[in-house]
Amino acid sequence: MLKKSLALLLVILSAAYAHAQQFKVLLFTKTDGFHHQSIHEGVDGVRHLAARHNFTVDWQENASVFNEKQLKDYAAVIFLNTTGNVLNDEQQAAFEKYIQSGKGWVGIHAAADTEYEWPWYTKMVGMMFKIHPAQQTAYLDVVDSNFPGLERFPKRMLWTDEWYEYQKPYKSNDLKFLIGLDEKSYDPKTKWGDNEGKGMGDFHPIAWYHKYDGGRAFYTGLGHIGLVYADQSFLDHLYGGIYWAATGKGIK
Repeated sequence: MLKKSLALLLVILSAAYAHAQQFKVLLFTKTDGFHHQSIHEGVDGVRHLAARHNFTVDWQENASVFNEKQLKDYAAVIFLNTTGNVLNDEQQAAFEKYIQSGKGWVGIHAAADTEYEWPWYTKMVGMMFKIHPAQQTAYLDVVDSNFPGLERFPKRMLWTDEWYEYQKPYKSNDLKFLIGLDEKSYDPKTKWGDNEGKGMGDFHPIAWYHKYDGGRAFYTGLGHIGLVYADQSFLDHLYGGIYWAATGKGIK
């Protein structure tokens, strides 16, 4: 009798805890190419955000979670430094239906180095990775502060990271840019065989968002170096993207 009572109490407490959370997100870190050493620090950073902002996060590297039954429990899915081909055809179809149902996606850094041959995904990301120079310090400039998480982000800030140059033309033409990179403040030139980077010209976007296929998509190119996941400015920026992707709220 006592065991049954304790089990019932645990069920009630678990249900109450789940109800108290704002929303639930899936954190996905599978790689099929370069594996960022900062992934574990990124997981810790997102878990810190979950504890601070009262939401639930499930961390997975197994792509089998991408099915209609399991995905329906999540308000947003986060691709944290994923690389290469991480979902099979069936899993891709389930994820497309998930976004079409009005849910959200958050991409961090190498999420733009993922699934190049899946056109639906590349349009959701908006811009895909081309090349990057050596890690350097550069200036970031906020170009649109009307987005959650940018309230305390300086208009101009010195930052060290791995600066992605993205492919042209863009995969989507409705991207709303949030943060740009000042190419005059660092050297963008690099060459990997026939792949040559010279910078992106007049404007180099590094974070953006858009509504996509019934859902929401947010991407930030920051997040290569592990210690950024303990930086409050970055955590504010990242949570803003998670919050908007999961709820659709926060834009005036």
